Amino acid sequence: MKYQVFGILWTVFNLALMLVMGIVGIYLLWLVIKALRVYINSHEVREEKKATRKSLAEALRENRVRCKMTQEFVSETIGVSRQAVSKWENGGSLR
Repeated sequence: MKYQVFGILWTVFNLALMLVMGIVGIYLLWLVIKALRVYINSHEVREEKKATRKSLAEALRENRVRCKMTQEFVSETIGVSRQAVSKWENGGSLR
């Protein structure tokens, strides 16, 4: 009798545990689907970011050229490497 009660309790515990795991699994799946929907619908935002990045790089280059400064002069003035200025102007380090 004692072992039967323990067996029934163990079975109930396992069923409850499987139910909770199933609910958690469904919730995680729902979160993934929700995140994918947001990502899919954010195409316009990603394109706008790309355009902004390009515009910023172009603005840096245009202002440097307008002021007749070299990349080396700019880099020494602000304390970074010339390669960093080049990356900024090419949009390589703005991601």
